[in-house]
Amino acid sequence: MDKETISANFGLSRTLKRTCSASSRTVRVVILGQSAVGKTAMVVRFITRRFIGEYDPTLETIYRHDVSLDGDMVHFEILDTAGQEEDALLIEEKIKWGDGFVIMYSVTDRCSFDEVMRLCFLINHIRKCTAEPPAIVIVANKKDLEFDRMVSTEDGEGLSRSLKLPFQEISVRDGCEETARVFRALYGIVIAQFDSAPAPLRRRAVSKLMEKIPRINSNPPGTPGRSFSFSSFRDFLPD
Repeated sequence: MDKETISANFGLSRTLKRTCSASSRTVRVVILGQSAVGKTAMVVRFITRRFIGEYDPTLETIYRHDVSLDGDMVHFEILDTAGQEEDALLIEEKIKWGDGFVIMYSVTDRCSFDEVMRLCFLINHIRKCTAEPPAIVIVANKKDLEFDRMVSTEDGEGLSRSLKLPFQEISVRDGCEETARVFRALYGIVIAQFDSAPAPLRRRAVSKLMEKIPRINSNPPGTPGRSFSFSSFRDFLPD
């Protein structure tokens, strides 16, 4: 991301309305995929309804965002990973932390598509002791770039069938409704698992490694319409 400060004002959507409630259900989402597939752009599009195309690919942030989704009050904690090779312990802690996972690739990058299978295997291996299969949605981004396409829609659908996972092909650039649909679909899977799991299995580990990742509240209580600078995330990073 360049040095210019980019700010985004948080608006309201017809289908996603921001709420603050102590009784909100908390859902932790981990966004996985190779660098430059559009992970940060998707998260920011979901939260702000704005599209910003360039980010520092080395930053990792947990976004906190409250919405009313399909009649439920939801507190999302969304971990936007850097998408680069990292220590095995770090990726394991992130996968243990999450309730649900979005695995993203770009239709313009065949290597990012090939990475989906490995990430699915990794999640299933780390979460093999859970009562239910991990909640995962596969997302293909950049469908607006048809002339640069290297992965067909049929390729994505075939992979989702082989893995028995839901699949969505979207353009984060072209609109916010497709992005919202990704989080709505994942939320439905996660909540169905929450409701069917015994209470002890709903507990999630707290990791000191995860606590080091900077957190951004999209709409803190008492500050409606707050703006923040994406480049200022560097100020939250530990020395």
